[in-house]
Amino acid sequence: MSTDVLVVGAGLSGLAVARRCADAGLAVRVLDRGRRPGGRLGARALDEHEVDLGAPYCTASDDRFRAVVDDWTARGLLRPWTDAFRLAGPDGLGEAKPGPMRYAAPGGMRSLADDLATGLVVERRTVERVGPGPVVDGERVRAVVLAMPGPQAARLLDEEPALARTAQQPYAPVIAVAARFAARTWPEFDGAFVSDLPISWLADDGRSRGDGSPVLVAHTTPEVAGDHLEAPDGVVGEVLDAMRRVLSVPLEPVETLAQRWTFARPTEQRDRTFLLDPSGVGLCGDGWSEKSRVEAAWLSGDDLGAALVGHLR
Repeated sequence: MSTDVLVVGAGLSGLAVARRCADAGLAVRVLDRGRRPGGRLGARALDEHEVDLGAPYCTASDDRFRAVVDDWTARGLLRPWTDAFRLAGPDGLGEAKPGPMRYAAPGGMRSLADDLATGLVVERRTVERVGPGPVVDGERVRAVVLAMPGPQAARLLDEEPALARTAQQPYAPVIAVAARFAARTWPEFDGAFVSDLPISWLADDGRSRGDGSPVLVAHTTPEVAGDHLEAPDGVVGEVLDAMRRVLSVPLEPVETLAQRWTFARPTEQRDRTFLLDPSGVGLCGDGWSEKSRVEAAWLSGDDLGAALVGHLR
């Protein structure tokens, strides 16, 4: 069977595109260079505890995405976590800041990508070039979707300079650091937005998962990440010091790991949720929506999927 839609990128936005198109009867394939779907819903294991190193939770403000979140919650893929994160800084944990309900995934946020990928054709492959046609590494398809951060999409579009310029968008880097401890010795909290320290976010991964594991996860500031992109492990000591200041307790980890996210957060928002060029090249991702990152990624992909169904019929 010939391919109607070739999706490059098996993150949440790419899988949302693929799901919408496949449900409409189009022939869809998904290509991704990773071993598992998920993109920036990434995770790694500490002592068999899979730690969320990318997006640690999701919120839902759009009715369409809320229906998806409700379904995931009903099936146990998500759980209501908290509607209040703490504010924190060099003097420790501060007051709680109320906000929307945050949903965490007992099996890790990547389990949401696995669920969307059910029944789809997902191939592990690195794409080198997308050209007019559209043609993907010499293969002609009716439509191609680049579901990835703009700078990565632009690299593939060197034969489509106008699209490459449109794809470009500034992103801020982050390094996520996870640390496992012998026991839980810190004061009770779920997550904290941190200021005036090398980290901007600190979370109790055991509380978000609901399993009580003694694991903390922090995200560096973009400035600190930029100084350590070539060797992300070099930031671990600095991050642990920041954790100690926020939690006001001595912390000696049993195990640590660091994950570099070069394109973690878009620093500018678009005025639309996706791009579909008349030639059949589509662009989508969390940088195309003003919503929070997980919701933004899904909405961008679902919107593009609906547009592709109309475009190809």
